[in-house]
Amino acid sequence: MEKKIKVVVVDDHEMVRRGIISYLMTERDIEIVGEGKNGKEGIELVKKNKPDVVLMDLLMEGGTGIDATKQVMAINPTCKVIILTSYYDDEQVFPAIEAGAFSYLLKTSRADQISDAIRKAFRGENVIEPKVANKMMNRFRNSSEKPHDKLTDRELDVLICLGDGLTNQEISDKLFIGVKTVKTHVSNILSKLEVADRTQAAIYANRNGLVG
Repeated sequence: MEKKIKVVVVDDHEMVRRGIISYLMTERDIEIVGEGKNGKEGIELVKKNKPDVVLMDLLMEGGTGIDATKQVMAINPTCKVIILTSYYDDEQVFPAIEAGAFSYLLKTSRADQISDAIRKAFRGENVIEPKVANKMMNRFRNSSEKPHDKLTDRELDVLICLGDGLTNQEISDKLFIGVKTVKTHVSNILSKLEVADRTQAAIYANRNGLVG
Protein backbone atom coordinates (compact mmCIF):
# COMPACT_ATOMS: atom_id res chain seq x y z
CA MET A 1 0.00 0.00 0.00
CA GLU A 2 1.34 3.42 -1.00
CA LYS A 3 2.44 5.60 1.93
CA LYS A 4 0.09 8.49 2.55
CA ILE A 5 1.46 12.00 2.86
CA LYS A 6 0.80 13.23 6.40
CA VAL A 7 -0.35 16.85 6.38
CA VAL A 8 -1.04 19.47 9.05
CA VAL A 9 -3.09 22.53 8.08
CA VAL A 10 -2.58 25.77 10.04
CA ASP A 11 -4.83 28.76 9.32
CA ASP A 12 -6.74 31.12 11.60
CA HIS A 13 -9.70 31.41 9.22
CA GLU A 14 -11.88 28.42 10.00
CA MET A 15 -13.80 28.50 6.73
CA VAL A 16 -10.58 28.56 4.72
CA ARG A 17 -9.04 25.83 6.85
CA ARG A 18 -12.11 23.61 6.66
CA GLY A 19 -12.42 24.14 2.91
CA ILE A 20 -8.82 23.07 2.31
CA ILE A 21 -9.17 20.06 4.59
CA SER A 22 -12.46 18.98 3.02
CA TYR A 23 -10.85 18.84 -0.39
CA LEU A 24 -7.61 17.20 0.75
CA MET A 25 -9.57 14.46 2.54
CA THR A 26 -10.84 13.33 -0.87
CA GLU A 27 -7.27 12.69 -2.05
CA ARG A 28 -6.33 9.05 -1.54
CA ASP A 29 -2.63 9.68 -1.03
CA ILE A 30 -3.03 12.52 1.51
CA GLU A 31 -3.87 12.13 5.20
CA ILE A 32 -4.79 15.10 7.41
CA VAL A 33 -3.16 14.43 10.78
CA GLY A 34 -3.95 17.75 12.42
CA GLU A 35 -5.32 21.27 12.05
CA GLY A 36 -4.49 24.40 14.00
CA LYS A 37 -5.70 27.98 14.10
CA ASN A 38 -2.35 29.58 14.91
CA GLY A 39 1.39 29.04 14.86
CA LYS A 40 1.55 27.79 18.43
CA GLU A 41 -0.99 25.04 17.75
CA GLY A 42 0.80 24.18 14.52
CA ILE A 43 4.10 23.68 16.35
CA GLU A 44 2.46 21.36 18.88
CA LEU A 45 0.85 19.36 16.08
CA VAL A 46 4.22 18.94 14.39
CA LYS A 47 5.75 17.68 17.62
CA LYS A 48 2.89 15.24 18.15
CA ASN A 49 2.14 13.97 14.65
CA LYS A 50 5.44 14.35 12.75
CA PRO A 51 3.82 15.37 9.45
CA ASP A 52 5.53 15.26 6.08
CA VAL A 53 4.05 18.59 5.02
CA VAL A 54 2.60 21.61 6.83
CA LEU A 55 0.30 24.08 5.07
CA MET A 56 1.03 27.32 6.94
CA ASP A 57 -0.78 30.65 6.86
CA LEU A 58 1.39 33.72 7.51
CA LEU A 59 -0.52 36.29 9.53
CA MET A 60 -2.35 34.69 12.45
CA GLU A 61 -3.19 35.59 16.00
CA GLY A 62 -1.05 33.77 18.51
CA GLY A 63 2.17 33.80 16.50
CA THR A 64 3.08 34.43 12.87
CA GLY A 65 3.61 31.74 10.28
CA ILE A 66 7.19 32.92 9.88
CA ASP A 67 8.03 32.29 13.53
CA ALA A 68 6.16 28.99 13.43
CA THR A 69 8.05 27.91 10.31
CA LYS A 70 11.38 28.55 12.03
CA GLN A 71 10.33 26.38 14.96
CA VAL A 72 8.91 23.65 12.76
CA MET A 73 12.23 23.43 10.92
CA ALA A 74 14.08 23.28 14.24
CA ILE A 75 11.83 20.46 15.46
CA ASN A 76 11.72 18.49 12.22
CA PRO A 77 14.13 19.64 9.48
CA THR A 78 12.74 17.07 7.01
CA CYS A 79 9.21 18.49 7.24
CA LYS A 80 8.22 20.61 4.25
CA VAL A 81 6.42 23.86 5.09
CA ILE A 82 4.22 25.24 2.33
CA ILE A 83 3.21 28.83 2.91
CA LEU A 84 -0.42 29.36 1.85
CA THR A 85 -1.31 33.01 2.20
CA SER A 86 -2.96 36.04 0.61
CA TYR A 87 0.27 38.06 0.81
CA TYR A 88 3.07 38.30 -1.70
CA ASP A 89 4.78 41.53 -0.66
CA ASP A 90 8.50 41.55 0.13
CA GLU A 91 7.95 41.98 3.86
CA GLN A 92 6.29 38.55 3.99
CA VAL A 93 7.84 36.56 1.15
CA PHE A 94 11.53 36.76 1.91
CA PRO A 95 11.37 36.31 5.71
CA ALA A 96 9.18 33.23 5.15
CA ILE A 97 11.61 31.68 2.69
CA GLU A 98 14.58 32.58 4.89
CA ALA A 99 12.75 30.92 7.80
CA GLY A 100 12.78 27.64 5.87
CA ALA A 101 9.53 27.61 3.87
CA PHE A 102 9.81 25.04 1.10
CA SER A 103 7.07 26.33 -1.19
CA TYR A 104 4.98 29.48 -1.41
CA LEU A 105 1.40 29.57 -2.69
CA LEU A 106 -1.37 32.15 -2.66
CA LYS A 107 -4.85 31.36 -1.40
CA THR A 108 -6.13 32.12 -4.88
CA SER A 109 -4.57 28.82 -5.95
CA ARG A 110 -7.00 26.11 -7.03
CA ALA A 111 -7.55 23.17 -4.69
CA ASP A 112 -5.86 20.79 -7.12
CA GLN A 113 -2.83 23.10 -7.27
CA ILE A 114 -2.53 22.89 -3.49
CA SER A 115 -2.72 19.09 -3.47
CA ASP A 116 -0.21 18.97 -6.34
CA ALA A 117 2.16 21.24 -4.37
CA ILE A 118 1.86 18.87 -1.39
CA ARG A 119 2.84 15.89 -3.54
CA LYS A 120 5.74 17.79 -5.07
CA ALA A 121 6.97 18.94 -1.66
CA PHE A 122 6.84 15.34 -0.48
CA ARG A 123 9.06 14.43 -3.46
CA GLY A 124 11.40 17.32 -2.70
CA GLU A 125 10.19 19.64 -5.49
CA ASN A 126 9.49 23.30 -4.79
CA VAL A 127 6.43 25.16 -6.01
CA ILE A 128 6.57 28.95 -6.01
CA GLU A 129 3.66 31.19 -6.97
CA PRO A 130 4.70 33.05 -10.19
CA LYS A 131 4.25 36.49 -8.59
CA VAL A 132 6.54 35.43 -5.77
CA ALA A 133 9.04 33.82 -8.15
CA ASN A 134 9.31 37.11 -10.06
CA LYS A 135 10.05 38.97 -6.83
CA MET A 136 12.73 36.43 -5.96
CA MET A 137 14.37 36.79 -9.37
CA ASN A 138 14.33 40.58 -9.15
CA ARG A 139 15.88 40.44 -5.70
CA PHE A 140 18.57 38.07 -6.97
CA ARG A 141 19.37 40.38 -9.86
CA ASN A 142 19.56 43.38 -7.57
CA SER A 143 21.72 41.56 -5.03
CA SER A 144 24.15 40.51 -7.78
CA GLU A 145 24.74 44.15 -8.75
CA LYS A 146 27.84 45.87 -7.43
CA PRO A 147 27.89 49.51 -6.33
CA HIS A 148 29.94 50.57 -9.36
CA ASP A 149 27.20 49.22 -11.64
CA LYS A 150 25.33 52.40 -10.72
CA LEU A 151 28.02 54.57 -12.31
CA THR A 152 27.80 56.09 -15.78
CA ASP A 153 30.50 55.14 -18.29
CA ARG A 154 32.30 58.45 -17.70
CA GLU A 155 32.09 58.09 -13.92
CA LEU A 156 33.56 54.62 -14.25
CA ASP A 157 36.45 56.07 -16.28
CA VAL A 158 37.06 58.61 -13.52
CA LEU A 159 36.90 55.90 -10.83
CA ILE A 160 39.55 53.90 -12.67
CA CYS A 161 41.73 56.99 -12.76
CA LEU A 162 41.22 57.42 -9.02
CA GLY A 163 42.32 53.83 -8.63
CA ASP A 164 45.48 54.69 -10.51
CA GLY A 165 46.11 57.52 -8.05
CA LEU A 166 45.65 60.38 -10.53
CA THR A 167 44.88 63.92 -9.40
CA ASN A 168 41.90 65.87 -10.71
CA GLN A 169 44.16 67.74 -13.13
CA GLU A 170 45.71 64.50 -14.38
CA ILE A 171 42.25 62.96 -14.85
CA SER A 172 41.19 66.11 -16.70
CA ASP A 173 44.16 65.85 -19.06
CA LYS A 174 43.71 62.11 -19.63
CA LEU A 175 39.96 62.16 -20.29
CA PHE A 176 39.86 65.57 -22.02
CA ILE A 177 37.31 67.02 -19.64
CA GLY A 178 37.42 70.09 -17.41
CA VAL A 179 38.65 69.92 -13.83
CA LYS A 180 35.27 71.19 -12.63
CA THR A 181 33.61 68.30 -14.46
CA VAL A 182 36.05 65.88 -12.85
CA LYS A 183 35.12 67.20 -9.42
CA THR A 184 31.43 66.70 -10.21
CA HIS A 185 32.08 63.11 -11.31
CA VAL A 186 34.14 62.42 -8.18
CA SER A 187 31.35 63.75 -5.99
CA ASN A 188 28.82 61.52 -7.77
CA ILE A 189 31.12 58.51 -7.46
CA LEU A 190 31.56 58.96 -3.71
CA SER A 191 27.81 59.23 -3.28
CA LYS A 192 26.96 56.16 -5.41
CA LEU A 193 29.67 54.00 -3.87
CA GLU A 194 28.78 55.27 -0.40
CA VAL A 195 32.40 55.98 0.49
CA ALA A 196 33.78 58.96 2.39
CA ASP A 197 36.61 60.20 0.17
CA ARG A 198 38.62 59.61 -3.01
CA THR A 199 41.11 57.41 -1.16
CA GLN A 200 38.36 54.97 -0.26
CA ALA A 201 37.10 55.15 -3.84
CA ALA A 202 40.59 54.27 -5.07
CA ILE A 203 40.75 51.32 -2.68
CA TYR A 204 37.33 50.17 -3.93
CA ALA A 205 38.50 50.36 -7.55
CA ASN A 206 41.55 48.21 -6.83
CA ARG A 207 39.70 45.67 -4.69
CA ASN A 208 37.08 45.16 -7.39
CA GLY A 209 39.60 44.65 -10.17
CA LEU A 210 38.77 47.85 -12.05
CA VAL A 211 42.38 48.94 -12.26
CA GLY A 212 44.52 47.09 -14.79
